[in-house]
Amino acid sequence: MEQRSFYNEILTDHNLHPEFKHDMEGATVTLEGVNPSCGDDIILSLKVEDGVIKDGAFTGDGCAISQASADMMLGLVIGKTEEEALKLGDIFMRMIRGEASDEEIDSLEESQALRDIAHMPARVKCAVLGWHTMEEMLRGAGVEDSVTTENL
Repeated sequence: MEQRSFYNEILTDHNLHPEFKHDMEGATVTLEGVNPSCGDDIILSLKVEDGVIKDGAFTGDGCAISQASADMMLGLVIGKTEEEALKLGDIFMRMIRGEASDEEIDSLEESQALRDIAHMPARVKCAVLGWHTMEEMLRGAGVEDSVTTENL
């Protein structure tokens, strides 16, 4: 119970005091992510130089889980290569499905606070919205495109 309380504190802190929720100038890639089942909508912006994510930010509206998850994700992937960020995204998705090892989950740092979301199916799409958007962005979705969590 003590650990769950700690995780709730992490989620609350990232939701109430997001470090990366702001407009960002100089983004090299920007993509909108939408969760049509609940209305979460984020615009993710990254500044990628020489294959490294140098900076990132997001704007938009959504529930506490989608906002906190996007903020934690950016805190984890800024400074990483695109390949490393995609690998972390894969681990996050597998964690949500209950398929990641404890060692892999540890590599997600604060994002592992969302581990129990798998037990709340209605909230899974909220938790993965930022991660799914980043994956689509780094795999080449265009700036004018948007992605949805509809088929997750």
